[in-house]
Amino acid sequence: MATLEPAPRRIYQQRSRLTSLPLYYEGFLWIKRPRSKEAKYWTELRGTKLFLYSDIKQEKYTDSIELRNMSTINDGPSNQKQWAEVILTLDKEEVIIKTEIAEDAEEWKGFILTVVEQSVPSCLTLLPGQLIRLKEILEKETARRAEEEKSSVSSPSRLSVDMPVPGTYEDCEQPNDRNEMPVCFYSVTRSEAAEMLMKEEDNGNLILRPGADCKNYAVTIREPSEHSRSQVKHYRVLKTDRGFTIELDKPVTLNSLKDVVNHFITETRGKLKPYGSNIYDTNIDYAVKVETKTSPQSNVRNLANQLSIGRFVPAQRGRENAYVNVYTSTSSEEDPHMG
Repeated sequence: MATLEPAPRRIYQQRSRLTSLPLYYEGFLWIKRPRSKEAKYWTELRGTKLFLYSDIKQEKYTDSIELRNMSTINDGPSNQKQWAEVILTLDKEEVIIKTEIAEDAEEWKGFILTVVEQSVPSCLTLLPGQLIRLKEILEKETARRAEEEKSSVSSPSRLSVDMPVPGTYEDCEQPNDRNEMPVCFYSVTRSEAAEMLMKEEDNGNLILRPGADCKNYAVTIREPSEHSRSQVKHYRVLKTDRGFTIELDKPVTLNSLKDVVNHFITETRGKLKPYGSNIYDTNIDYAVKVETKTSPQSNVRNLANQLSIGRFVPAQRGRENAYVNVYTSTSSEEDPHMG
């Protein structure tokens, strides 16, 4: 087993504040994901997530991997000397993690299986001390899951910028005027945004959220599809001196986050709708009082009637419409999926 080298206390506290999850295990891993090259990361297992840091002293994680939906964990081919490979099969990707010695890989497997399956694995070769530690982690994770489920039941499902999640994305830069933040902004993670869009399809299909580095932003969309299963895609939005840049094959820079949301809507000709926008009316339908010529006697009678029943009010009052969109359609030659 490799000797763990924990980060300095200040960095540890900063990471705990940003992730708001308990630390169970940490160490160096070589990680290969489908669309990226193999790279070495200082890796922390917090809750059911792997948080990846380019350096042991880096305060903010570079990326994260959600393990809760992991279906299998298997050993990779053992044709490399002094290297052990483990393959994690997740719901949307296959992640390969490597360690320098087999004992380290076995311990990582033990911690991952314990937090994901909520039971101490009996199929691994672990020392008695390691098994005792896994039992302690299991108790902590079981209690955390119970508290998480309790909070999700008692709290509203919609998270707003006015009520951020405690300990999450506290460093994310936001406009000085909160009224400038789009209504579809939610202080949630990448996986939470995807889950929201897939579970509540009638509430819209576009969420603006903080980026993983807590300084920039990201847009998560559920791609509308009539013939196949909907797909969730993510786009990075960088905050620059000129405004906000959407990282596409041909980057687009816009003045505000509202313009970013509007760009996605217009580029897809209205197929994308801000998450939560359907809770408001989209038509203003008030009764209009029609003035007619009347005699002086009629005016007196009308005035008396109004005084007896109160001031004139609209016959039908719609609900508050706080987000009404009016967009022009774009050319049919534009790519509706934005690359």
